Amino acid sequence: MKIGKETIPQTGISTSNTETIVVRGADLCQDLIGKLSFTEYFYFLVTGHRPGAAALKVVDATLVAIAEHGLVPSVQASRMTLAAAPDALQGAVAAGILGCGSVILGASESAGYLLEEVRARIAGGDTREQAAAAVVSAWREARRAIPGYGHPLHKARDPRVAALFAVAREAGADLTYIDIAEAVEAAIPGIVGKDLSLNVSAAIPAVLLGVGFPLNALKGVPILARTGGLIAHLSEELRQSIGFALSYQATREVVYTGAAPAGFDPRA
Repeated sequence: MKIGKETIPQTGISTSNTETIVVRGADLCQDLIGKLSFTEYFYFLVTGHRPGAAALKVVDATLVAIAEHGLVPSVQASRMTLAAAPDALQGAVAAGILGCGSVILGASESAGYLLEEVRARIAGGDTREQAAAAVVSAWREARRAIPGYGHPLHKARDPRVAALFAVAREAGADLTYIDIAEAVEAAIPGIVGKDLSLNVSAAIPAVLLGVGFPLNALKGVPILARTGGLIAHLSEELRQSIGFALSYQATREVVYTGAAPAGFDPRA
């Protein structure tokens, strides 16, 4: 991707004058405020189109599914940051979001690209099963993890998968990517050598791509959702601080394996 090729900055998202704020062609105050939910507005901002009923239900469900997941590393980083700088809520939120990558939160984007590779092969003439096996094999040969499959706690399918798929089916969404996600799940044991069941990180792109959400914006959904969860944790942190307790426990449990001066006793 070439960055910065434009010489004149342009945007189709918003503009304003002294009387009117325009967002995606609509008057913010007259057409949007009080007329759209935040989920509708988010979809509208990203795509330029108001969501249909299926898209609204699916996007809303994914935001709910991924907003909160306990004291995961991003939440701990956020709470410890606020404990150290209680006047910097924005810094604490940023600390949690900056950890969005291939392991935490960012796996939905990677899974989306995997599902899209399978779809492209199907469009080229492969059956769904052939395409899924070919893509899983290629990722495996390249020593790439299969994103969105397997979970440290949920050895059977992540329970959020069934919930999201049910929302998509009941809403009448396109199920193409759900079928592809399940074909990938079926192909994994014979190629990887073990069962890796669907988790929420593959379910999210499977349902979102079926309602027209852009592939290049997939990572934004867990980022937006988790921002809400972080604000909840930070509100609690300001009332009941555990940031320093988390830091203390890490210090207490750590095992030093480096060299030390003669006579040094770490227990002293």
